[in-house]
Amino acid sequence: MIVMLTALEVEYAAVRAHLSGIATHHHPSGTLFEVGTAGGQEIAIALTGMGNSSAATITERAITRFEPDLVMFVGVAGGLRDWLELGEVVVASRVYGYHGGRETADGFHARPRAWDMPHDVEQLARSIVRGGAWCENPPEVHFEPIAAGEVVLNSTESPLAKQIHHHYNDAVAVEMESAGVANAAHLNMATPSVTVRGISDLVDDKDVTDKQGWQPKAAANAAAFAVALAGALAQARGHQRKARPVGGTTNNFHNHGTVGQQIGTTGSPRDRLDAITAAVVHAHNTGQMDTAWFTTAMVALDNLRNSSAPLDLRPLKALLGGVPALRPVLDTIVDD
Repeated sequence: MIVMLTALEVEYAAVRAHLSGIATHHHPSGTLFEVGTAGGQEIAIALTGMGNSSAATITERAITRFEPDLVMFVGVAGGLRDWLELGEVVVASRVYGYHGGRETADGFHARPRAWDMPHDVEQLARSIVRGGAWCENPPEVHFEPIAAGEVVLNSTESPLAKQIHHHYNDAVAVEMESAGVANAAHLNMATPSVTVRGISDLVDDKDVTDKQGWQPKAAANAAAFAVALAGALAQARGHQRKARPVGGTTNNFHNHGTVGQQIGTTGSPRDRLDAITAAVVHAHNTGQMDTAWFTTAMVALDNLRNSSAPLDLRPLKALLGGVPALRPVLDTIVDD
């Protein structure tokens, strides 16, 4: 299963046009997903609206609902390089969240966040480009960084454009959703995510190119490449979700108690964190843990993974011990 998200109706229509056997799925929070097939791959699509915040929310819902192998954001973007041609496709080798920083009397000091494209997905995407037959008259495809913020950029001479050029000089395109998607996916068991964007304008000429109809053309090119990539992933993975190895066993989200017993307090730190993460995801997916608590738990787990200090799971047990479904695995894995 792959999830494809879009911000605009024109982008949604471009992806939907590739799907067959479409069925509607209602998320309990009200989001409508449509699920169909293309290129031998099951694909769920949803409309997020504009902005990183809403994109992050829908990404979280999509991951907990479908447990996808990959989340893709598919749509249009503004080009920041004069060598880009309208309609060309940019696959984000890296997504920058460019609004992080500190404003002082000396000016803006960037505190960027960035998420790289998964290596295996990039390799497959490049092989599609080399094949050259992913659509009729395929445009150029570029693997370059993309900057994502909260502003519709309409001038390369604006202060914001100059800020992006100064601090994120390798970004070749700009848009408003991919940072939210990448961060939400990262916080949800590091679900792989990738952005595919068609160039619909070169920022300064946005109003003109929109009137010329470049948004649907660019969206169609991005959708075609995204669907081709989905098909390549289906073939490469044999329609099977990758199993995550834990302590020499298969990590089964629905059997977290057994996994915890197999690992116990003697497993490696990574094994123990993976087992607790699996239990947390299962508790959330089965309605035994609300979204706010789940998000807090995933952030805490992520912080532990990134910490260089010796692993101490006791604060995590105190945080999560109030969830009955988690007590058995916590009691087994965490030293008191």
